[in-house]
Amino acid sequence: MTIAITRKISPRFNECEITHIDRTPIDLDVARAQHEGYVHALAEIGCQVIELPAEADLPDSVFVEDAAFILPEVAVITRPGADSRKPETESIIQALAPHRALVHVTEPATVDGGDVLVLGKNIYVGISTRSNAAAIKQMRELLDNYGYTVTGVEMHDCLHLKTAVTQIDEKTLLINPKWVDNFHFKDFDWIIVDPSEPFAANCLPVNGQIIFPTAFPKTSAKLEARGYKVKTVTVDELAKAEGAVTCCSLIIS
Repeated sequence: MTIAITRKISPRFNECEITHIDRTPIDLDVARAQHEGYVHALAEIGCQVIELPAEADLPDSVFVEDAAFILPEVAVITRPGADSRKPETESIIQALAPHRALVHVTEPATVDGGDVLVLGKNIYVGISTRSNAAAIKQMRELLDNYGYTVTGVEMHDCLHLKTAVTQIDEKTLLINPKWVDNFHFKDFDWIIVDPSEPFAANCLPVNGQIIFPTAFPKTSAKLEARGYKVKTVTVDELAKAEGAVTCCSLIIS
């Protein structure tokens, strides 16, 4: 059984951190309805969804991906780069403890889960406003015994590494090469986002399907043309908080 951990939207969602886009008002009712649709999509493709209650004082806490990343052997509890987000890990620790042994990134390191791309035994970490070199050093030490290599990746013009590139399957990545150099991923096949859809590189593969935003139909058509089964969700209100489809769940398989 694939488990998906999600969290309901904070009533203070409009106070979320914004870095690379202009702040626009978020309609909480619409955002909550879209998040419910996302959770429903996870359930429809066979996930057991564990939905955590909203954290009233943590505006960004719906984006559970940033508080941890999950490997077959352990779950790594991050230390988010924005100070307002550091308390988000407390409830994620409780949610993950029954499923994985836990290791922790600690001060002075900072890293958001959205900057962590796991490709087999290779872990790529975006060097961003949220994730620093100290985190890469710590993660190498924490994960060396499990056979992982950890590599820092320069990116630009976007919040997280997984804004610019995500994995579709074992051999294929979805990528915006204007935001991250695809040289880092030369051993993979690439599907390049449609130029008119720069934010389309974030997809969530689960149980043989690809959860993908309705906002990017041209890139969605590229995925379908390559034979992938795409399950679209509407998340444009969540995108006003720099959120995307990987951001809103932690997948345990």
